[in-house]
Amino acid sequence: MTYLQDRVAAIAGKPAPTGTMCRTQIVGITSINCGSGLAREGVRSITAAIGTLLLCLISLGAWGNEPELRVSATLQPANPVMVGSLVELQLDVFTDSWFTSVPTLPDLKLPGALVMPPDGHAEHLNQTINGKAFSGMRYSYLITPNLAQDFDIPALTVRATPGQATSALSAQSQPLHFSATQPPGFEPGEPVLVAQGLRFTQKTFSSATPLKVGDSITRELTLQADGALAMSLPTPTPDEIKGLSLYPQAPQIRNLDDGRGNFNGGQRIDTVTYRIDTEGHYSLPSVELKWWDASSQKTRAATVPAVTFDAATNSAYKPVFSITEDLKKLGQQNRLHLSGHWFGLLALVLAVVALGWFSRPLVHRVYLKWQARRRTRHAAWLESADYAWRQIPAQIEGKPAQLSALYLWTRRTRQGLKLTQLGPRLQTFLRACYGREPAKDQALRQIRESLSTLHSQAELNRESVASALHPLNPVHEKDFP
Repeated sequence: MTYLQDRVAAIAGKPAPTGTMCRTQIVGITSINCGSGLAREGVRSITAAIGTLLLCLISLGAWGNEPELRVSATLQPANPVMVGSLVELQLDVFTDSWFTSVPTLPDLKLPGALVMPPDGHAEHLNQTINGKAFSGMRYSYLITPNLAQDFDIPALTVRATPGQATSALSAQSQPLHFSATQPPGFEPGEPVLVAQGLRFTQKTFSSATPLKVGDSITRELTLQADGALAMSLPTPTPDEIKGLSLYPQAPQIRNLDDGRGNFNGGQRIDTVTYRIDTEGHYSLPSVELKWWDASSQKTRAATVPAVTFDAATNSAYKPVFSITEDLKKLGQQNRLHLSGHWFGLLALVLAVVALGWFSRPLVHRVYLKWQARRRTRHAAWLESADYAWRQIPAQIEGKPAQLSALYLWTRRTRQGLKLTQLGPRLQTFLRACYGREPAKDQALRQIRESLSTLHSQAELNRESVASALHPLNPVHEKDFP
């Protein structure tokens, strides 16, 4: 009521009609003549109300239901299917909305068959399902069975995001089954080519005219089959011909279409080059291809004729590699011989290598023990009296002269540290070095001359000086022998 009262008050406040005519357009309504500002205000209110109502209805219709995704699969032809023929698996993807991107298709692998997945080309479809309009796309898997057996195609899952969908949707097709049989006139395991039509041609190219030894001739075989995959086309086997060297090239294989992406068939081009090694008359044999004509349901054969040519001598030609001549120069007459002597020597070398390999741990342990004994002997030598004796001449001749080696030698020979016990010459030497009137140079010369006598005297006095027991009244630890 409040709203109505406000509207009445607003209308009452408007000026009275003046007789002026105006035309107001309303959505979906013919133009209406009104004669005052009061009339115009009423028309605007009605227009706004109708527009709001229409927007609400459109929104409820658009967002009320989630779009659907449907997938169906069919085989063409359904039956019969022969080994080597082409079977088309048609996968139809439908939605009651629209596709915002290309659907994601699954991979299909069938053991015993060649499968060519869709190349991205799709056929657009429109279909009514249960009274509802659907739009869709048709994708084709091309299958060529290579074995006479049953084939089971599992359910294929397709993912897509139709328009107005809140997330990606997925749907599955129904599983399918078909059987492949061997065409009449073909043995089990024999390659079978099934086609609607076939063209088998050849071309030859010569490197020179006339042909001579060292020249080459190239044979190109082109096979085109309607309604057959290029990968299923048989491979011709070139024959080995005496006097010719064979050099096959990689085949050129591709599928044929009508220029708009529609599959038509397959093409295979095989190229072989023959190099002429010796003069003579040659013939490249004819090539015959057996295939099954799907149009007439008969076995047919396609043949390319033989190629004949002559090759003359070529005195200027010299093979790049002459293995025969090399073997003759070695005096081996095209054969390699290994005498028993060389076999025995080789066996001996292998035995030595094997023995060395397996005896490595033992050799390593022996080496380590030898190194330990060597270090022990060297350490004992450094601690011996002989080592100390060899240091005495160098120290006496040094500037200044030293007696540390002499003291070390006396201690290691169990003479103690009393040098006066080693004879009168040593006592004279000590007095000359440390007496009131030192004559050190003369004393050093005399002690160098008497070193051999000193060593001999020490050997004689070793048993009398050395004692098994310490003295009863020991003096200092350094005096112990």
